Amino acid sequence: MAREQLEVLNALDVAKTQWYHFTAIVIAGMGFFTDAYDLFCISLVTKLIGRIYYQQLGAAEPGSLPSNVSAAVNGVAFCGTLTGQLFFGWLGDKLGRKRVYGMVLMVMVICSVASGLSFGRDAKAVVSTLCFFRFWLGFGIGGDYPLSATIMSEYANKKTRGAFIAAVFAMQGFGILAGGMVAIIVSAAFKHSFPAPSYEADAAASIFPQADYVWRIILMFGALPALLTYYWRAKMPETARYTALVAKNAKQAAADMSKVLQVEVEAEQEKIEQQGGNDFGLFSKDFLSRHGWHLLGTTSTWFLLDIAFYSQNLFQKDIFSAIGWIPKAKTMSALEEVFKIARAQTLIALCSTVPGYWFTVALIDRIGRFTIQIMGFFFMTVFMFALAIPYQHWTLRENRVGFVVMYSLTFFFSNFGPNATTFVVPAEIFPARLRSTCHGISAAAGKAGAIVGAFGFQYAEKGIGVRNSLIILGVVNFLGLLFTFLVPESKGRSLEELSGEAEQENAAPSESRQQESESGTRTAPV
Repeated sequence: MAREQLEVLNALDVAKTQWYHFTAIVIAGMGFFTDAYDLFCISLVTKLIGRIYYQQLGAAEPGSLPSNVSAAVNGVAFCGTLTGQLFFGWLGDKLGRKRVYGMVLMVMVICSVASGLSFGRDAKAVVSTLCFFRFWLGFGIGGDYPLSATIMSEYANKKTRGAFIAAVFAMQGFGILAGGMVAIIVSAAFKHSFPAPSYEADAAASIFPQADYVWRIILMFGALPALLTYYWRAKMPETARYTALVAKNAKQAAADMSKVLQVEVEAEQEKIEQQGGNDFGLFSKDFLSRHGWHLLGTTSTWFLLDIAFYSQNLFQKDIFSAIGWIPKAKTMSALEEVFKIARAQTLIALCSTVPGYWFTVALIDRIGRFTIQIMGFFFMTVFMFALAIPYQHWTLRENRVGFVVMYSLTFFFSNFGPNATTFVVPAEIFPARLRSTCHGISAAAGKAGAIVGAFGFQYAEKGIGVRNSLIILGVVNFLGLLFTFLVPESKGRSLEELSGEAEQENAAPSESRQQESESGTRTAPV
């Protein structure tokens, strides 16, 4: 038996797209812009750090980070992100979305700046400091995932909710693009001011003391966009769904949303108190029966997606080098190498990553989350195998452009696919009281996959080769396709209907499933 929905929540569900929607997208999206910039800019400068701090006199090749150090530098932020997603996801449900939102942003600002600083001058001190602050940078970034997704889902109307949440996540594409562009500009400026020969022409002169500023500037730039949005995050009101359904304060929820929607909304405190709620906890039998399969679906698909996605992003420079798209390191100076790696990443982001995100934004509320996710995993699997099986063919000089095109298409379909939908769906299908927590758990599973990708691919590439690594990633994508069948379609339905909060307190889980069946909505067995 369905409950009568609160007026304030109904007003949000049926609200026309307004200025406050776009304001919320920008405020939440700038956090994701910063997240992506900070997570991916490290891959642009690791080879430069290797040249500066691990150079050996008389060596035939430029200095490079040892495998264990490279894996640590690339992966430590993901360890912090995983921890932050769990912690801030839980805290967002306990203290409220808004109170935790500003806290997360300040952690990101401080640690972005600190990542570009170091204690001492030797390699061990610099790398240790870098890893320490990138862990805590990741911790702050982790909090941004559940909070941004939850805030946007709770502000949005049900007709265009998917597009709004996906638009927040799409800012990640611009963050990756900005990382490449900043690296291009900074390296080009230093190259112009301090011309240097290639390593094979003059090893000592190919790297100069001022190059140490380059990687520091690139890393520290990530603090700027986060700092610029702090004021606007502080001014955002708490979401009405948290205030009404979790804090049980109908008067405050109505007052906040009356300002946001610019309409009069009635406070219905008695209705909130009479309704009670689905007060089961995360580890209860009720949660397991209602949402257990859903949580397994969101965690498993995000885990599998991120193994492939972050492996590709972090190590695309190595793949481009392997096929000869980036020249051998010894034929370039240190900053020329940074410039060419950044240019390659920027081209991939511009031509495939960014368009993929916005295809999702445009179509997610038309064709649905499930269709996009299945399609994305399917084409990622196809293109991975198409790259891996005839790998020797793609390494030939005349076929390298074709390799890059195919490789770009895997990025396009990850973003017009599961990379966006795995972020959207967990913000929609769980109860308000546990929404941020469950999104944090799902996102943390994703970062566990990113850690597998960052550490595992580093060793797999050297141990079994790029071809076999690509085959493994193809299998991972296929498994993601299979686990997608556990995730319900959430298009066009209110958050309370999806989570079961629209049911009477005594409604059994089986009754909820019967209602879903009668409405013709596809869902996983629970």
